[in-house]
Formats: sequence, C-alpha cells, structure tokens
Amino acid sequence: MTLPRLSAATWADRAARGLPDEVRGPAVDPATLTIGQVHLGIGAFHRAHQAVCAEDAAAATGETGWGLLGVTQRSARVADQLGPQDGLYGVLTTGADATSLRVVGAVRGVAFPGRDTALVLDTVAAPTTHVVSLTVTEKGYRRAPDGRLDTAAHDVAADLASATGELRHDDDAATLTPIGLLVRGLVRRHRTSGAPLTVVSCDNLTDNGAVLAGLVTQALAAVPGSDDVAAWVASCVRFPSSMVDRIVPATSGAHRAEAEALLGLHDEALVAGEPYFQWVVEDDFAGPRPAWEHAGATFTHDVAPFERAKLRILNATHSTLAYHGALRGYATIAEAVADPDLEALVRALVDEDVLPTLVAPDGLDLPAYRDEVLHRFANPRTGHTTLQVAMDGSQKLPVRLLGTVADRLAAGSVPHAAARAVAGWVAYLRATTTGELVVAGRRVTLDDPLAALLADAVTGPDPTDRVLALREVFPEQVAASSAFRDAVRAELRDLTPAAAVR
Repeated sequence: MTLPRLSAATWADRAARGLPDEVRGPAVDPATLTIGQVHLGIGAFHRAHQAVCAEDAAAATGETGWGLLGVTQRSARVADQLGPQDGLYGVLTTGADATSLRVVGAVRGVAFPGRDTALVLDTVAAPTTHVVSLTVTEKGYRRAPDGRLDTAAHDVAADLASATGELRHDDDAATLTPIGLLVRGLVRRHRTSGAPLTVVSCDNLTDNGAVLAGLVTQALAAVPGSDDVAAWVASCVRFPSSMVDRIVPATSGAHRAEAEALLGLHDEALVAGEPYFQWVVEDDFAGPRPAWEHAGATFTHDVAPFERAKLRILNATHSTLAYHGALRGYATIAEAVADPDLEALVRALVDEDVLPTLVAPDGLDLPAYRDEVLHRFANPRTGHTTLQVAMDGSQKLPVRLLGTVADRLAAGSVPHAAARAVAGWVAYLRATTTGELVVAGRRVTLDDPLAALLADAVTGPDPTDRVLALREVFPEQVAASSAFRDAVRAELRDLTPAAAVR
C-alpha cells in the first residue's frame, strides 16, 4: 500500500485520528514561526540536532521569530524532499531499548543555491535575521593545506568574483561554496540593513568560530573594494565557537520502514539519531539569540575544553573504529566496538594518548565520558556505518587525531595507540585504492577530496614515509618524528591484506 506523503495537511489529518504514544508532533505550530536564522548545510545532522533544539527553545519561551531557512550544499535533494512536505520531517530516535518519532516543523523554508542564491542572500541580509549557522563538514570550509582559504580553487575564486559584483549590485551568479555564500550575504547585509549578525559554526573544527572568522576575513581581503565591509564585520559580526554531539547515521530502509509503521505517512526527509544530545555554545552574540539553553544547550565563555575532549575522545575513537572495523569487514560502528581487539585499541588510544593532553571542563569526568562514548557506539539500533564515518579522512584526522599525536610528541612520548590508529587509516587507503576491501558484500572505493593524492602515496611497498610526508594532512611536527614514523610502520606491518580484508 502506498502511504500518503507527510505534509501539513496529511499530518493534521493523522494527528486528528490519534497518535501512538511513541509519536509526537511539532512542539510549536509551524505556521506561527517566522524566519530569524539561516542555516548553511541542512543535512541530516542539522535536522536531528540544531533544528530540534530551535523548535524546543521556541516552545519553551513562546518566541516565534526563530524559524529556519535551511540551505542545501551541492544539490537540491533536501530542498526537493522538504518542499512538498511543507518543511515537515520526522526524527526517529533509536535507543537500545525504545524507539520514538517526532515530527519537526522548525524549518520554514529550504533553498538550493544553484537556483535560489538571491533568496539566501536576501534572507541573510534581512534585519529580522539574527543568526547564520553552518554544518558543512570539514571539507566545506575550503581550506588550503596551510589552513587559509583556498582562493586558488576554481569555485572559491568564482565566488570571490561574485562577491566583487555584489559590491556593485550587479552580480546574479549562483554561489558555489558555503564560505562564498556567507561572504556575499555579509556584503549584501552591510549595504542594506547593516544590522549586527552572529555566525555560528557547528562543525568539527578546533576553535571553529575563530577559523570561520579568519576565512571570512581572508575572503574579504581578496575582494577589491571591500574594506568598509571588512571593518563592519570586525565590529558588528560575531563568530562564537560551538561544539555539537549527536550520532546521526545515514537514514536506512529499516529506519524508513519503522517510521512509516509508527506514523502511517511516507517521509522523504526522515532522519534518525541516538537519544544523546549535546550542544555547547560560546556566549558571544552580536544581537538577539535563540534561548537554546531551554532546549538542552549549554552556553559558556570557553568552549575549547569541551570541544577538545569531544574531538579527541569521541571523534578520534569513531574514526579509529571506522577504519579498523571496515578492514575487519564490519559494516557498523556497533559491530566494530563489540570486537574485543578494537575495543581494547580505542581504550588504549584514549587512556594512554588522549587523556594526558586534556584538561577536563567543569563538571566533565573524562574517564566516565570515555565509557559513555563507547556505550553509545555499542548501540546496534543507531546503525552508524563504518564507511560513513570513514569518508573524508584527510580532512578529519588532522582535527580528530593528529593534534593528540603532536602534543604527545612534544611531551617526549611516542603515542603508540595513535600510531596504530593512523596505520589503520593508511591500510584502509591501500585496501580501497587496490579494490581489495569488501564490506557487507560491497567493494569499497575511497571517498575523500584528496583521493588521487592519497592513492598515489599508498601505491608501492611501505607507504608510511610517503603518506606522512603529505603536508595536506600531517603537520610538520608529526611528519618530522622518526619515532612516530617507525611506530606507524611497525603497526602497518601487522595490518596485512590477508588479515585485514575479508
């Protein structure tokens, strides 16, 4: 039987007929919400995390001016999913023992820059918009190996040219990159309302607010005639850092079947997530802000200890399980962490290498946090796949793992567990490049923005020196350590194709 598709009308009809205890609807009437925030990168994570928080904050305070305009990145897929559904979508929360579904209505519009750049720019510029936020993944920030904006990249250069045209009011080209879209929006806001604005990065980057502010500054420096805009940004725009945490796997057929059984409607935009939620935000806003603290977020004057603990414990462990788990044929993170060898590896990584580099934030017991992370990873209902976590390793490892390596080397210690984690990535690169890796019956290919460079580095015997020489990934203090290179080399010898691929 073909189910009706979720929309405002079908949801109202479904709710009128009574709902199961496991299903609830929007916390506020979506029709009452007006847009006060633009979000760049409206993927599954945002819909399961910040958008839920936005709706719950509105429900707690009665403030209706914080509806969201979500902006897609590379394709119109999410816009095409949410448009016919009047912005409504379900979040399937999959606990180890219970499942629930809520319909969320905080997203009041969705735009694809390929056809809606003008709409996005006008909304960023509107004085009623007070916050722009981003979840565009590490690679979406378009940084060169030195960490600065990659102005030589064709799409970045095209966006900077469009920003120049924006200054003259005569450019209608579609914007190609998130940073380009943000900069053009800031240019338009400066020449129209000039109202203060807060831009919140929600991506896994160390000190992400300062990183984003630096990229915007670098972009404007490359736009002739933008000095007044740059001065306005420096005085009227804030870039607070934030740290986000919720496991949001790719939505599977099983997730869709379970949601349809509960809701009785078909939802093209369904997302799934674990019960855990965390959001830590630096309290540095240029103007009004949503009351996210009423929905579980933590405001603080120093995000860095939370951010470092999360990146180095949760994210580094996640990546390590992904690479070593995939090499052992495991399809999910839950399967990988159930392997005693891999569970011992990530415990050693945290206890021996990560914890000595951390200062615990107030109220956070780091060993207990480690145990909680491993418990969350072991939830088989989440369905987070090793291959989903494994993608874009060249962008993820520097912020998740290599900072730990650098700190341990600076302290005079060779981080052997971290060396085994890095060796797992190198072995994964080699296995996916040669076509030897098969996971869940599927031959795996390398998914990474530096795929060609990485494939060249792992071709031939003992790729350790060639891989660690890649400055796009490894900082000088890590690559220059002969002791660390030797440790990675020794660990890599243990990960032979016969043992590592099945």
